Amino acid sequence: MTPWSEFAIDPADRTPLHAQLERGIRSAIASGRLGVGDQLPTVRQLAVDLRVNANTVAKVYAHLERSGVLETRRGVGTFIAARTPSTQEDSLRRTELNRLVDRFLADLSHHGFRVEDALPEIERRRQQGA
Repeated sequence: MTPWSEFAIDPADRTPLHAQLERGIRSAIASGRLGVGDQLPTVRQLAVDLRVNANTVAKVYAHLERSGVLETRRGVGTFIAARTPSTQEDSLRRTELNRLVDRFLADLSHHGFRVEDALPEIERRRQQGA
């Protein structure tokens, strides 16, 4: 199974398709299912696989390329880019990570879970990506 076959595109979700696809690609990178240098399918192929408009995929690829997440090599394809964040970017990423963890912990508590309940599931998913 390819990493991109796991991208969750749900037409019934109120989240725009391009945002769902971007989230899926970023999630695959964060979990390790996609790594630096991995090639993504062509815009057309991914659009066919996910049953979305090719313009949607092109928009996501272009946005992720501008963000430094992807790189396109003319005539070769689109790949996960190697990035070394600057000190300022690293600080912003740490701040964002802390915000996400705070939100995650609040959501856990709201639904009656504790961190100890979530850790085995997080570890299982981490191992799947490795």
